[in-house]
Amino acid sequence: MFELLIQAFNLILYQPLLNVLVLLYQYLPGHDFGIAVIVLTILIRLVLYPLTLKGVKSQKALQEIQPKIKEIQRVHKEDRAKQSKALMELYQKSKINPFSGCLPLLIQLPILIAVFRIFRERIGPEQMQYLYSFVSNPGEINPSFLGLIDLSKPFFLLALLCGISQYFQTKMLTPTEQKTAQGKKGAPDFSQMMQKQMLYFFPILTVFILLKLPSALGLYWFLSTLFAIFQQYLITKKTKKHA
Repeated sequence: MFELLIQAFNLILYQPLLNVLVLLYQYLPGHDFGIAVIVLTILIRLVLYPLTLKGVKSQKALQEIQPKIKEIQRVHKEDRAKQSKALMELYQKSKINPFSGCLPLLIQLPILIAVFRIFRERIGPEQMQYLYSFVSNPGEINPSFLGLIDLSKPFFLLALLCGISQYFQTKMLTPTEQKTAQGKKGAPDFSQMMQKQMLYFFPILTVFILLKLPSALGLYWFLSTLFAIFQQYLITKKTKKHA
């Protein structure tokens, strides 16, 4: 069963992504591996755009009804059954699926794993066995980006940029604290404190992880995060315009 899952993973994700990357490397001017990674990242994000758009909209909608959710939790804090029923009614009334925001993450995770497998070492003869018949074998690929960065090795600046971009993306999705009628901020609950901790924890964790991995993965991560930030900005701007 496990071997079957690995074969399916290779067939559906790893092999197609590897072949697209090799084709981009061969046919883009300059045969620059970094440029090929950038174009591959853009293509992946464009394919996932409809799904991620739906997920971001769902997250923004959940942010907007957070005060109502907290009120329901306060009123029915002694009765979990009534609380769950009231929350489901709120979601239905607001036409929100509370789990739809998780779907893009669940789909992006196997893609990230496939990209990691491709980038974890220099693309050489072992990977070339996965090339399709119509894709010519380029031999060992030069992992250089603009002749300045070896994308097969960690690169501190790129890891730091990933952490910074991760911070801004998380901050955009973090709901602002609600104020009481007296104009003072209410006491933060446990979920708010956790969100604040995650705001700093995930970016720092991202930097530490990428400091030990090939910077090709960092380049993919950084561009994907920038794409997500831009997407969230457009949705937020559109929401404010229609408010």
